[in-house]
Amino acid sequence: MVARDIMSKDVVTVRPDASIQEIAKLLTENNISGLPVINEESRVLGIVSQKDILYKDVEPHFPPVAEILGGLIYLGGVRHYNEELKKLVATTAEEVMTCDVVVAYENDTVEEIASLMVENDINRIPVLDEEGKIAGIISRADIIKYIAKGL
Repeated sequence: MVARDIMSKDVVTVRPDASIQEIAKLLTENNISGLPVINEESRVLGIVSQKDILYKDVEPHFPPVAEILGGLIYLGGVRHYNEELKKLVATTAEEVMTCDVVVAYENDTVEEIASLMVENDINRIPVLDEEGKIAGIISRADIIKYIAKGL
């Protein structure tokens, strides 16, 4: 069994300039937990998930610091803090999306896709056609349904 056999073909997507409110509405209305951000050519630029939207209502967590010889040393990783801060002030999909998207292709096996999900701790994978354009999406629920049918 390959991706094209179990993927959802009617993919809910947004453009990079979609507002946080538009995204939240789409997630709610379609009862989904994330969606791809695509450009005019239907190429995946990123993924926006419920988790990304939740950052809007989170208090910023300042990284722990140590003062040594009058200077500050960040102990908790400034990069992670900068990413959190960026999402806190985001107003569009482009500003809040995860850019490092794990993708699959229509002929990838379900087992390969399940492995990608587990290895990368992700809930959904956009499926691309031969031209690199979005053709569908597979969620963990799609794989569970496949397993329930008896492989």
